[in-house]
Amino acid sequence: MANVKTLLDQWSVKDLEDNSSINVTVESCTELGNGGVPGIQVTSMGSIVTYEPNVVEQWAYKAGKQNADEYFLEDKSWTYHEDQYIKHFLVIGSPLKARITVKTRSSKPITKDYDLPFEV
Repeated sequence: MANVKTLLDQWSVKDLEDNSSINVTVESCTELGNGGVPGIQVTSMGSIVTYEPNVVEQWAYKAGKQNADEYFLEDKSWTYHEDQYIKHFLVIGSPLKARITVKTRSSKPITKDYDLPFEV
């Protein structure tokens, strides 16, 4: 069976400093990772963050070691500037959630959560 992608959300945060935008696309996928299981892909700034059971299980383990309710995906985020960024998180709980926070120089941080279609 082929991977079927379904658009869950598409949003943009505008920067009034230079009229640019940070765009985010969130898709539900039927087959991700080595197991070919359902998950979520988040595309932004030319990169894709995949939330599938194998990697989410590792992130949840690391969050547990830190005794944290959310795990910051530092290597998947774009945080070179303090006043503009896109941050990706795994929110621990039931259901698990993907959290995306976007900030431009002229905006306040905007955060959206998406339920993951699996438990670990």
